[in-house]
Amino acid sequence: MDLLHKHIEALIFCAAEPISLDEIQTCLSEMFEQELATELLMEALDTLKNRYEDDSHVFQIMHVGGGFRFLTKPAYQASISLLLKQKSKKKLSTSALETLAIIAYKQPITKAEIEQIRGVASDYAMQKLLEKELVKMVGKSDGPGRPMLYATSEKFMEYFGINDLRELPDLKEFVSMENSIGETKE
Repeated sequence: MDLLHKHIEALIFCAAEPISLDEIQTCLSEMFEQELATELLMEALDTLKNRYEDDSHVFQIMHVGGGFRFLTKPAYQASISLLLKQKSKKKLSTSALETLAIIAYKQPITKAEIEQIRGVASDYAMQKLLEKELVKMVGKSDGPGRPMLYATSEKFMEYFGINDLRELPDLKEFVSMENSIGETKE
């Protein structure tokens, strides 16, 4: 594979988002200090795309979102989904899970109501849940100061493998751990 192919491959690999043909052309024209023809770049991209169609590669170059990007082949979706699910579960702290549970069962709910239930500030947990898009702002309360109302998102449903909030376990299904050690006195 020649130098042009390797540079195109490196640009696609390093780009955080799909990289457009114009961006590739601008970068490589500056690097090689000469204008590169669009046809030459498209030919090189086609060669790279064909190379990655081989079964010896688990990913391929796709034209998506107005640009080119490496994507894993569909045959590996199940294992990747499991990995991503495990990683995202690990990153939720106990306080974030507690906050998320309150939102799931009491939605729509204000941050002040969450903090009243938890008994502690929930700023950090809320920030993480919003960043992970597990909760979303759904409007404003009619209460004093019109605080934001929070609810679970579609990503919450996907994350926990449910299609409807009615699929959440009833609160009475949770067994209290109080007095679970030793025998109870009668």
